[in-house]
Amino acid sequence: MMSFAQWGNALYAGEKSYSVVPNRKKFVSIAAAVIVLGFVLAAVLGLNRSIEFTGGAQFDVTNVSDQSETKAVQIVRESGFAESTKVTRVGTDGVRIQTEALESADAAALRDALAQGYGISEADVQSSSIGPSWGASVTAKAAQSLVIFFVLVAILMTIYFRSWQMAAAALLALAHDIAVTVGVFAVLQFEVSPATVIGFLTILGYSLYDTVVVFDKVRELTTGVFDQKHFTFAEYVNLAVNQTLVRSINTSVVALLPVGAILFIGLATLGSGTLTDISMALFIGMIAGTYSSIFIASPLLVLFKERSKQTIEHNELVCKARSGASPSNESVQAVRVAPIKPGQRLNNDHQPKRKKSHR
Repeated sequence: MMSFAQWGNALYAGEKSYSVVPNRKKFVSIAAAVIVLGFVLAAVLGLNRSIEFTGGAQFDVTNVSDQSETKAVQIVRESGFAESTKVTRVGTDGVRIQTEALESADAAALRDALAQGYGISEADVQSSSIGPSWGASVTAKAAQSLVIFFVLVAILMTIYFRSWQMAAAALLALAHDIAVTVGVFAVLQFEVSPATVIGFLTILGYSLYDTVVVFDKVRELTTGVFDQKHFTFAEYVNLAVNQTLVRSINTSVVALLPVGAILFIGLATLGSGTLTDISMALFIGMIAGTYSSIFIASPLLVLFKERSKQTIEHNELVCKARSGASPSNESVQAVRVAPIKPGQRLNNDHQPKRKKSHR
């Protein structure tokens, strides 16, 4: 059985290859469906926005023996101050209660009711209030940050790779990552807080980094690709994807281990909070980002390139060259795209001569 190292070496040398780019239309179609589905789920189900986005009153109650949602909702309803209530377990002895916006007097009365209902001192109940205008400002800033990020990515990718096709493919891959993350948050109704937005921007940077690594390898392999008639642009891109596959897997696993630990341990012991908000976004986004850099960005790049006249003509030349191959050279039809040549040692006549010392 082939070891992981042998598998990676075989992928890099082209001895083993997965048909990612040849199935580009299938992967791109799936990605398009996922993007549409993700945003439709967010629109239909809605996102569970935190109080920072919606505005309202928040009460943090500590040293309680009963962390159930029923207890907190009952106290709030009996107080008669708020109809909509969101309850979150915090740590092992805390409860966070969020309600609609309250007047100062009503907030103080509800704070007293919570203290009496849980049988704790008033010092164990902390309250805060966020106005709707501040929440609207946070929402606008979050959307603005995403737009600025996409604009900067488009400019920098175009300048760095000197190719608008690579920039467009990277941006569409990022859109896939956002759609997947937003869709999962909508289905699971995890709270979306400012920390979650930070997580969104972080996973976009992670996904972009992985895509840049793949595109760097594509640029290396496709330099002068149109000067030869043996392999197509798509075949070289598929080789680049296979050569960077092991690296992408290793990087993702190393990144997901600590994030997953924070997420699952936090949910089990601390309950929903800032750590789970950002770790959930990171966990989902990293998986989506790794997938998109391999199965979406590169196939999209090939689809864009194949629309150019130069690529179309080159593909025709390669096909003609292969169809004219002699029967004794049928390996050209199933070529392994591996432009890796082992080094050769020159004989002693080509080695540098040592100067004789004169004493």
